[in-house]
Amino acid sequence: MNTLLPTDSELEILQVLWEHGPSTVRFVNDTINRHREVGYTSTLKTMQLMMDKGMLDRAIEERVHYYSATVSESQTQKGLLDEFVHSTFRGSPSTLVMRMLGDGESSLDELQRIKSIIEAIEKNQNN
Repeated sequence: MNTLLPTDSELEILQVLWEHGPSTVRFVNDTINRHREVGYTSTLKTMQLMMDKGMLDRAIEERVHYYSATVSESQTQKGLLDEFVHSTFRGSPSTLVMRMLGDGESSLDELQRIKSIIEAIEKNQNN
């Protein structure tokens, strides 16, 4: 797989940056701390490692360091989902969908949206 998959902690940082754009370590740490307790130095170290991996970039403006994601949200989601389907459902997207829909918790509106998506995909493949 070509996409570098983030750890849970890295994904949490990426989600803050995708939502808010370039941010300081303090802002990222404060945002994460709204949901769970994490130390500033832990966030800083993780973000430094993410820079080393090429997942983040840093700009310095008036001695303030702003970090931004270099990986897109959609590509990261695709990579994580592909890995999940591969490891959990033996690579079968249809098994995943059947499992998700088989619990009977989908509303009629959700089912109609899913049908519309499938129809659009089929239409594009036939053209």
